[in-house]
Amino acid sequence: MIRFLRIRDLAVIDRLELELDAGFTILTGETGAGKSIVVGALGLLRGARASSSLVRTGAERAVVEAVAEDADGEHVLRREISAHGRSRAFVDDRLVSTAGLRTVGAGLLDLHGQHEHQALLDPSTHLDLLDQHAGLAPLRDAVRVAFAAWQGARRRLEQARDRETNAVERTEIVTFQLHEIDEVDPLDNEDETLAAQRRILANAEHVHRLAVESYAELYEGDHAALGVLDRVWKRVEELAGFDAEFRPHLESRDAVLSHLEELAYALRSLVGGADRAPEELPAVEERLAGLERLKRRYGPTLADVIALRARLRREREQGAGRKDLEGLEAAVSEAGDAYIAAARTLSERRRAAAGTLGRSLQRGLADLAMERARFEVVFQRAGGGEAAWTERGIDRGEFYFSANPGEDVRPLARIASGGELSRVMLVLRTAIRTDAPGRTLVFDEVDAGIGGEAAERVGAKLCGLAERYQVLCITHLPQIAAYGASHHRVTKSVRGGRTLAAVHRLDEEARAAEIARMMTGTRVSGTVLESARELLSPETPAKRSRRAP
Repeated sequence: MIRFLRIRDLAVIDRLELELDAGFTILTGETGAGKSIVVGALGLLRGARASSSLVRTGAERAVVEAVAEDADGEHVLRREISAHGRSRAFVDDRLVSTAGLRTVGAGLLDLHGQHEHQALLDPSTHLDLLDQHAGLAPLRDAVRVAFAAWQGARRRLEQARDRETNAVERTEIVTFQLHEIDEVDPLDNEDETLAAQRRILANAEHVHRLAVESYAELYEGDHAALGVLDRVWKRVEELAGFDAEFRPHLESRDAVLSHLEELAYALRSLVGGADRAPEELPAVEERLAGLERLKRRYGPTLADVIALRARLRREREQGAGRKDLEGLEAAVSEAGDAYIAAARTLSERRRAAAGTLGRSLQRGLADLAMERARFEVVFQRAGGGEAAWTERGIDRGEFYFSANPGEDVRPLARIASGGELSRVMLVLRTAIRTDAPGRTLVFDEVDAGIGGEAAERVGAKLCGLAERYQVLCITHLPQIAAYGASHHRVTKSVRGGRTLAAVHRLDEEARAAEIARMMTGTRVSGTVLESARELLSPETPAKRSRRAP
C-alpha cells in the first residue's frame, strides 16, 4: 500500500506531495492537467524505463519517492533521473539496480491502463489469465520443469550425436597423420645429425684435404707430431730424474697421447670416407627434406613431431568410443513422456476451470450492464508434435466473447470494443484475486469507452476491489468518481512563464463542485451542483460505499 508519494521536477510537476488513504481513491482533472504524470511516477517506482526528457526544464534531476507498506513493514522507494540521462534507484536508501527496484515495486503496486486492457488483444496472454484464476501455478511449474528436463535430454543426445560424427572424422584424421609421420619415421635429433653430415659431404674434397694433411703431420710424416712428441717425453723423463718439478708433466703424458691418437683415428676415418660422398649426399638431402616437411606440418621442431606421434598413437589405441546413444535416446523418450503426462494433467485442469471462469466473467459482466454477454475459453490442442511443445503446455487457448444476444461467440481480440475490453479486464481482475491484500492497484482511465449505467457499475466494481486492495483510479466519469472514499484533483497553471501541475485533496463541497464540472464542463449551474450533491448524498450507494473503507 502506498502511504505517501513525493514528486520533484518531473515533467510539469515542480513539487508535489500526496498522502494516499486505504480503500478507493479518485484522481480527476482536465485532460492534460498531469494526471498521467502521477501514474507515470508510480510506474518509475515499478522499474519503468526512464528518460532525460522527463526531467523538468532547467532542473538537474527528477526525483520520485514513496513510502510503501507491506507484510514486512514500511519501505522507501526512490528513483532519480538525471538531466543527462542517467538513472539511479534506491530501496530503503540502499542503491539497487533497476531490475531490483522492479522486483520490489512489482510486489507493492500494479498498474492497469488502457495499454493493459489492450493486452487482451494478444491471445497468447489468455492462458496465463486462466491459469491465474484457477490457481494452476503448481501445475504450470511442474510442466515448466518437465519441459526443461526434456530439452536438456534432447540437448545431451544431440551433443552425443555430434561427438559421434566428430569421432569418425577425428579417427580418419589421426590415421592420416600417423601414416605421414610413420612413413618418414623420424628419430630424436636426426635432423641435426644429418645436417652436420650434409655439411661434411657437401665439402668432401676440402674436408679430405684437411684430413689428409692433418693426419700426415700428426701420424705418418717424417716429422709427424706423435714421433716428435715421443722424443720430447723421453727428454722430459730424464729431466724429471734431475728436477722433481717435471714429474707432474709426465703424469699427463698418457692422457695427451690418448687424445692425439683419437684425433688421428678420426682423421683417418675422414680420409677413408671421402670417396663415398657423391653417393651418400643425395640420400642425406632427401632424408632431410622429408624431415623438414614433417616439421612444417606438425612441428615446428622434430621433437614436437615425435611427441605428436606418441599422442596420436595413444589416441588411436584408446579410441573415441561410441557413446551410449541408445541410453540417451531412451532418456529423451522418458523425459518426453513425463512432460506429456504433466501437460495433459494441466490441460485437463484448464478445461475444468474454463467453464468456471466463463460463468464468473458472465456474472461480472452482467453487473457492469452487459447482462447478455457470453464468454468462453476455446481450446485448440497444439499441433506439430514436439515442435509445438512449450513450457506452458500443449494447449492453445483463446477467449471468445459475444456482447449481443443472438450472436455467436467470436475471438475477443477481434470483436471487443475499447469499453468492452475495459470491463472484461476489470472483471478479470476481480475474478483473479492473486494479489496480496493491501496491494496498490492503479487504474488509469478504466472508464474508456463506457458511460451511463455501465459507468456506475464499473464504479461499484472498483469500490468492491477497494475492500481488499488500495485502489487509485483516474477517471473522467462522475458516476465512477462518486464511489471514491477520497478524491484528489490535478490542476495545471502558468506562473512566471512556467507551467505547474498540482494535486489538491477535495473536501465535500469542493468534491461536489468537481463532480459537477465533470458532468457539464466549465459551466456549472446551481442545478448541476445540486445533482452532484445528490450523487454524493448519504442515500446513494456511492456515499455509503465511500464510508465503508
